[in-house]
Amino acid sequence: MIPASFDYVAPSTVEEAVEALRQYGDGAKILAGGQSLLPVLRMRLNAPEWVIDLGRIHSLKGIRDDGDALVIGAMTPHSVVAADPLVAEHAAILTKAVATLADEQVRHRGTFGGALAHADPAGDLGGPVRSLDAEFVLAGPSGRRTVGHDEFFVGLFETAMSEDEILTEVRIPKHTGWGAHYEKFVRVAHQWPICAVAASVRVEGGTIAEARIGLTNMGSTPLRARAVEEAVAGQPATEEAIRSAAAHAAEGADPPSDLNGDADYRRHLASVLTRRALMAAAGI
Repeated sequence: MIPASFDYVAPSTVEEAVEALRQYGDGAKILAGGQSLLPVLRMRLNAPEWVIDLGRIHSLKGIRDDGDALVIGAMTPHSVVAADPLVAEHAAILTKAVATLADEQVRHRGTFGGALAHADPAGDLGGPVRSLDAEFVLAGPSGRRTVGHDEFFVGLFETAMSEDEILTEVRIPKHTGWGAHYEKFVRVAHQWPICAVAASVRVEGGTIAEARIGLTNMGSTPLRARAVEEAVAGQPATEEAIRSAAAHAAEGADPPSDLNGDADYRRHLASVLTRRALMAAAGI
């Protein structure tokens, strides 16, 4: 189908984008990489009066080292994140997760911040960024503010961003030297994951000193498997210890039931995939 008619504006600064949002209000939609918005427009599931394209705001693109954190601009394409050596060194789970996201065309056009702002609980980035304790920098009429990962994801396709705010960058605390693995289960290639697990592990002297685990498609938002993190910390890096901890993967989760599997099936998958991801991240 052909989208309903709309007016188009392409600001060159964050301030201009925020002003456009203020001016056009509920009638405006933000365009980042367009991988989610354009299909919605073509199917006429949404018909905005204005589309505000962030593609010309160069300050929203790129990755930089900021001491104890990496800063990833919201308009940075997935392919750039996947290929960046800083990300591979300090946030390896992102390198692994992004490499599995959709296909090469989507990874070249889709943007890191756009996918996170879309807040699809089945998306491949929410679990990994939650496992890394990410922070989200938002810009609005009153200036900029930073929101933690626990507060950013509010509900299904819903974030803590106000209607007059945009996501400018994501701050990722460094996890240098941590093992990482992203394990996901799909029925066909390039499908949204039925369930996925992002695991980062710090091993010292044969013991799992710390673990960070994010869950994909196990609720209305990306989740942290904190019960597993607590159970595995301080345990020997062995299959037996990891298997015991992974049994707690679905605690606190509220997975959906759909044509790909019911909630109990996803709970089982979460335990299996968590075990696999932890073992791979720990080098077992």
